Amino acid sequence: MSAPNELLYPLDATPGVSQSGFAAIAHVLASFVGIITPTLIIGGVLGLGEHIPYLISMALFVSGVGTLIQAWRPLGIGAGMICVQGTSFAFLSSVLAAGFIAKSKGGGPEEILSLILGVCFFGAFVEIVLSQFLHKLKRVITPLVTGIVITIIGISLIRVGMTDLAGGLNAADFGSPANLALGGVVLLCIIVLNFSSNPWLRLSSIVIGLLLGFIIAIFMGTVSFDGLAALPLLSVPMPLRYGFSFDWSAFAPIAVIYLITAIESTGDLTANCIISKQPIRGDGYIKRIRGGVLADGLNSMLAALFNTFPNTTFSQNNGVIQLTGVASRHVGYYIAAILMLLGLFPVIGGVLQQIPKPVLGGATLVMFGTVAAAGVKILANESLDRRKLLILAVSFGLGLGVMTPDLLSQMPKIVQSIFGSPITTGGLAAIVLSLLLPSPTTAAIEAQAAVTNEAALTEDGLNPGSAG
Repeated sequence: MSAPNELLYPLDATPGVSQSGFAAIAHVLASFVGIITPTLIIGGVLGLGEHIPYLISMALFVSGVGTLIQAWRPLGIGAGMICVQGTSFAFLSSVLAAGFIAKSKGGGPEEILSLILGVCFFGAFVEIVLSQFLHKLKRVITPLVTGIVITIIGISLIRVGMTDLAGGLNAADFGSPANLALGGVVLLCIIVLNFSSNPWLRLSSIVIGLLLGFIIAIFMGTVSFDGLAALPLLSVPMPLRYGFSFDWSAFAPIAVIYLITAIESTGDLTANCIISKQPIRGDGYIKRIRGGVLADGLNSMLAALFNTFPNTTFSQNNGVIQLTGVASRHVGYYIAAILMLLGLFPVIGGVLQQIPKPVLGGATLVMFGTVAAAGVKILANESLDRRKLLILAVSFGLGLGVMTPDLLSQMPKIVQSIFGSPITTGGLAAIVLSLLLPSPTTAAIEAQAAVTNEAALTEDGLNPGSAG
């Protein structure tokens, strides 16, 4: 391992097969759970049943394709760095909302997936277009807005993780001591491993925690592998397997999340540039960021075509680059090959589908909490004046406030779909207020001048309000 400020293999270096393979496995371990978890949650909540193994396979396969595009950078599409692509947690609430819209119309699993994939496909154009204008959106893409949105994403998803830890929505044994204990063991295991002096144990803590919980659940008799024999040997990628449908009320929240994802990916790509010792100013940097965000959008479009959910650049892999000292984009080819290979075998998805809800909840609780903590960290680095505090307060208030049950039940369906999501409501509030509230620059100068003058008058005994 290298020191944090050293790189064993810079961006354009070509490590040997063994070095590349070792580094690639570390990246896969860091991202694997994040890639499959949104699919497991969406499939479980929406009752997608027998489709889940195929959806997991496609999530892994498309993540591999997307990672290859980012590393290879064909036609300027991609960042040309190790940018592991994976299913985005940010879309979770909006995707579930779209699924419930289809379900409310009497749609089955195929109709649900058709609507979700349709709106995700067309929503990707938002990020694709934005990628070319990122440098002109400085008033929107600010650390304040990014920090607010990421914090709300994490906080809103924590409820999903805790619900799973207790047994899953509508479970007959919801909140039972057995469920809470099982989820607690997974959570405790991850915490303990994260305090280990061994960096590889820390890196694999979530995978090990899930594996431990899965083994315990097998001994508890809550895991069944009976359906695995019926799965096909290979998962053949089939574009548009479920078709596309469209609904404006489902599309609007998805479109907003694509806007937010462009902002989030810009931050992740910039961090990757720093760790990979690439410039973070100038035309080269702008082109790299544009290409990376453009690839994010195109990869999400590919994801919809190949029957999985929107992709984004995973930030945790930046830590792997720093840990291993391997920044070579050629390692991205190995990561892509491993992910695509894993995606071709549906038995992997079938096994993962059997992970009990409490086990999954114990792991996702940490992951979602980490997302919220990342947002708080961004906000902590901001100098919070009166304007920023007001934006922060209103955005959090509205975003988290709409989580109140039945708050919008009397409103039209499209209003419920758009503003029922805490991420959409909070994110829109942050963006709109950032644009509308006047910048404090001029006002602050005038106020400071007034304070200075008053202090000078007081000091000279000329202030009418002073004792004379």
